[in-house]
Amino acid sequence: GMNNSTNRVQEVSMITQGLKSLAKELDIPILALAQLSRQVEQREDKRPQLSDLRESGSIEQDADVVMFVYREEYYLARSEPSEGTEEHLKWQEDMEQLHGKAEIIVGKQRHGPIGTVKLSFNPDLTKFGNLASDNRFSGGH
Repeated sequence: GMNNSTNRVQEVSMITQGLKSLAKELDIPILALAQLSRQVEQREDKRPQLSDLRESGSIEQDADVVMFVYREEYYLARSEPSEGTEEHLKWQEDMEQLHGKAEIIVGKQRHGPIGTVKLSFNPDLTKFGNLASDNRFSGGH
């Protein structure tokens, strides 16, 4: 119910504040992973944004940097048109274009720019790497 989600928000808030003071005290970076809310699945453009963080007011507030991983290939693979159609040919071209690519979306950065960095992605190893330097960075949308 309502009470539960209020408690959850307070709990997450205590956690993020705790992590933040720990990071300051020990002078270390701390990485925290957070789940996205499902509303991202309902959108046409599935690139995650700050409002998609679950129970997130405090995460967004306390974090110095918020980054999202996005792979268009993941979503495109799940919407294959019927074979032998023009749509399918276009889909195949798009799939080839997107294969092995990922985006890191910097949604918040307290002391620097936001925007998108394009990376290579190897699904077999779940490994990210640099792309050829011609199209790595694009500024915030």
